[in-house]
Amino acid sequence: MNIYEIHDIAPLIRDNAYVGRGIVIGKTADGKKAATAYFIMGRSSNSRNRIFTEKNGAVYTEPFDASRVEDPSLIIYAAIRQLENKLIVTNGDQTDTIYDGVAAGKTFSESLKVREFEPDAPNLTPRISGMLTFANGDFTYEMSILKSADPEGTACNRYTFSYAALPGLGHFIHTYVCDGNPIPTFQGEPERVIIPDDIDYFTESLWGALNEDNKISLYVRYTDLATGEVENRMINKNK
Repeated sequence: MNIYEIHDIAPLIRDNAYVGRGIVIGKTADGKKAATAYFIMGRSSNSRNRIFTEKNGAVYTEPFDASRVEDPSLIIYAAIRQLENKLIVTNGDQTDTIYDGVAAGKTFSESLKVREFEPDAPNLTPRISGMLTFANGDFTYEMSILKSADPEGTACNRYTFSYAALPGLGHFIHTYVCDGNPIPTFQGEPERVIIPDDIDYFTESLWGALNEDNKISLYVRYTDLATGEVENRMINKNK
């Protein structure tokens, strides 16, 4: 097995009914842009009743039909926030935890020490997070997953990964391996994936590979490392 192999992201998720929520961070092949992507999927009517919205550079999950919301606690949150030269992306309200922690002088991993996996037994969904730090015309990034140590949720295991940004290389982490009951959580290191120069190609290949019944929303952002200019794409199944 080639541990340095970089995969096309589409085949990794195609024909997989449920990879849950996913984060991709990396650098475009030409080395000029930082790429960030976040998608959500859902099986229940409560989970599927969502859209992404963008306000002042931050991305939020919001109800599509507010009258049908059953439990907003785990499905409504800020998914992406910017703090000075840092871009934070997560699958839950730990976005705010990281934001507040870093603003107070803590590191990415230190900020997450007060959080655990989601209290949604029996699935005990992992909390996945990422943070890009921009400096000197380049960036580095970190990713994290907080997982239950056992089926009962008696303890939390914490994994943090730190990366140099290399042209054409990204890392992909998602909450679940596949569908199931309970749903098996993500295992191992974030997967190495290709980051193309074309934001539309990347957006379309990722959205097109996600399961048609369970996909809900996708947001992709490319940041020019020389100018800081941001280009984004947002797709909501609910319109």
